[in-house]
Amino acid sequence: MTHIILVLDAAQRSALAVTRSLGKLENFTIVTADSTASALAAASKYSTAYLQSPSSTDEPELYLQWLKKICAETNYSLVMPVTEITSQLLLMHTGQLPNVRLPFASYDIVMSLADKYHLLEQAKVSGVPVPDFKLFQCSATLDPHTLTYPCVIKPCLSRIYSRDGWISTSVKLVHNKQELQDALASAPYLMQHPFMVQEFIPGTGAGVFCLYNHGKSTTFFAHKRLREKPPQGGVSVLSESVAVDATLQHYAQQLLDHVNWHGVAMVEFRVTPEGKPYLMEVNTRFWGSLQLSIDAGVDFPALLAQSELGITTEVPENYVIGTRLRWLLGDFDSLYLCLKGSGSIKQKFARLIAFLTPSPFKTRHETNRLDDLGPGIYELKTYILQLFGRG
Repeated sequence: MTHIILVLDAAQRSALAVTRSLGKLENFTIVTADSTASALAAASKYSTAYLQSPSSTDEPELYLQWLKKICAETNYSLVMPVTEITSQLLLMHTGQLPNVRLPFASYDIVMSLADKYHLLEQAKVSGVPVPDFKLFQCSATLDPHTLTYPCVIKPCLSRIYSRDGWISTSVKLVHNKQELQDALASAPYLMQHPFMVQEFIPGTGAGVFCLYNHGKSTTFFAHKRLREKPPQGGVSVLSESVAVDATLQHYAQQLLDHVNWHGVAMVEFRVTPEGKPYLMEVNTRFWGSLQLSIDAGVDFPALLAQSELGITTEVPENYVIGTRLRWLLGDFDSLYLCLKGSGSIKQKFARLIAFLTPSPFKTRHETNRLDDLGPGIYELKTYILQLFGRG
């Protein structure tokens, strides 16, 4: 039996990782889709066809109509969105999509973690440490004189849905009343939507990547970010597989067991200088550096799809520590930002040397692969066009 898989959000690097992973499986055929005329994952040799869709972000109603139509015409075994917006949109409207099978928990369970206030409430009940927090229904109910600084202004939702599209929100760290007023003024959606004021936790970020099958844990993975874009903190451009921290895994399991999780999740913590972890958020979808886990030996897309389709497969007991993944063009951008930044000559020179010595025996490139050249070529062409204002 051939399984036809529809991979949505094909412009994302995580969609490319899913396409390559599932395309290598026996009796799997991959179709990719996105709102642009072409897309990164569609350039892979493992994508047998590409469909241009409306935008799930800007045209959600048209997108739902489009997906309903194509899934009525073709019997897709699974539909695999990789962005938060598309995933939540489809889960929100499963009643309108009778032929769409998603490898996720129900909408209510997903939102119990995606909604940051409900997440922290769930975490408290399940015994997972969280920062102090307080909920406000809108900015008009907030008295700045009652706050302790620094603190974090955190909208309950990263994306807020409306029939006209999605509103993107952001988290702000504020140190005083003036910064608070500026943060509220720059986020007009807080006048109508709930948010939290959360205790600021100093320290570093750490995460656990998880796969669950109807409430039971399947496997875990962890990595550390070595370089980011922008360099001060952002998207990972160089990362390395590390052993899963036992304490973080324990807390992640407590939380996901409590909500009877199904599918993939990235559970993010902030660890203080003294070593105490606090839950920050949960990403209820595939993550940006997904290819690293695949390279290290934990093929999350394949394990998820095979489990969802009832195909027996062996789950690896461990994976290779020290495997590195490099997003080359992102790393180049990060280098450029570092060199033009305010650091010392010594720091800039060290960063340049690090860029030019990429540890080739343990580092693989995220998009550039000799066995699948199309995505790397596509990404470079797109990058050059954007560089000259033609993308």
